[in-house]
Amino acid sequence: MESQVRGGTRWKRFAVVMVPSVAATACVGIGLAQGALAASFAVSGQQFKVSAGHLHGVGFAQYGGIDTGYTTTEGEKTTQHPVAISSFERAEITEMCQSVKTELPLIGKTIYFRLDAGPNDERKVVATNLYIDIARLEADAEFRNIDIGVAVKEQTKGPDVKKDDNVQPGGFAQQADEADLYGVRQTAWATTAGSFKLSGLKMRLGTDPKMECFPG
Repeated sequence: MESQVRGGTRWKRFAVVMVPSVAATACVGIGLAQGALAASFAVSGQQFKVSAGHLHGVGFAQYGGIDTGYTTTEGEKTTQHPVAISSFERAEITEMCQSVKTELPLIGKTIYFRLDAGPNDERKVVATNLYIDIARLEADAEFRNIDIGVAVKEQTKGPDVKKDDNVQPGGFAQQADEADLYGVRQTAWATTAGSFKLSGLKMRLGTDPKMECFPG
């Protein structure tokens, strides 16, 4: 693969985890959860699932990083998670779902939290200066004016790399003017955004595993 590819590029149904300085195909997604990038917050130790019908992003960049968080919800020990940090200057999402699975050993139950928003093109989820710490993603994706193999400190199309992010300045990065993803399924550790508008927001709790955004 050439270090830079310009024009429209489409990849079908991909799943990838990227770590610093390791070349990988582009991956991106969207999510909403408590916590933030590991440099500012310790992640909870629980991944969450996110799905979306369509995500349109402007000003995209991605690079590797490390999240630090608790090994369990009760423990004090920490662990590190390699992540692909995907960032957008602006993202619009339709048919967004987020779900979190939480074990409650004291009562012997598993509780599912689910959030739905952005039901259609007239009522989208809109985020600015969005950063997502991704563990895995699947989608149909198209990128416009994409550069692959850019040094992290040289990326210019997405939001600025935060000074306290746990990343390598000379590590592998990729960027694009625009990105469209369809049929998104992802797991992530954390998300932060400068602003996050969730039109048509619905939240619920329950014990039915079918409440998860997708199985597996």
